[in-house]
Amino acid sequence: MQEEVRSGKLAKGAALPAERRMTEVYGVSIGTVRRAVALLRDRGVVATLPAKGTFILGTGTENAARPQADGSHGS
Repeated sequence: MQEEVRSGKLAKGAALPAERRMTEVYGVSIGTVRRAVALLRDRGVVATLPAKGTFILGTGTENAARPQADGSHGS
């Protein structure tokens, strides 16, 4: 998914497909989709809004040098 964001296939501001749809598209379990989305959220690539969906914030590289809450820098 992160590569699709980098390539522009998933544009900034776009909503991710529903979890069930992503299991079909990527051929993985719903647990894998949830872990992938959580990782993208941790990297600053997506944000999840309750009852709205998960949306692309950017590639994650925009936030790479910004200090994190624990004092480290983004990956």
